[in-house]
Amino acid sequence: MSLRIGLLTISDRAARGERPDASGPALEEALRQQGWHIAQKALVPDDFDAIRATLAAWADSDQMDVILTTGGTGFARRDITPEATQAVIERPAPGLAEAMRAASLTITPHAMLSRAAAGIRRQTLIVNLPGSPRAALENLAVIIPVLPHAVQLLQEDPSAETSHRLA
Repeated sequence: MSLRIGLLTISDRAARGERPDASGPALEEALRQQGWHIAQKALVPDDFDAIRATLAAWADSDQMDVILTTGGTGFARRDITPEATQAVIERPAPGLAEAMRAASLTITPHAMLSRAAAGIRRQTLIVNLPGSPRAALENLAVIIPVLPHAVQLLQEDPSAETSHRLA
């Protein structure tokens, strides 16, 4: 299944041109290796309204199955990506963030400082990933196996049930 992905990098310094966006391109390459289409990508500062507006517009466009954000999920004062995401989603999907944190804890104790969120707006899944390229890729690897099935469920694809395990 080919997914349509929106990729939103959230970084004050990258938005100001003080440093290159390293996470966005790294994620883009990993997603393309899955055979998935990058339908939209953007870079915004750590600004609540900019993040919220972009997420809402992308999800409401019906042009993306999944929106992945990178950056703004930590403890710093400007890290407000989870709050902007929660303002946009209609239904939370906490299992994705929980799975990413659990897997990351096997790598670093700093994973417990992640405030990443995940949820659904309309038929679009939105997932926050960390801002560092390495952590973003590690977290993406955790959720890649379930993203196609999640999209099937959101699209109410009748074949989605065929992949459920029989008791």
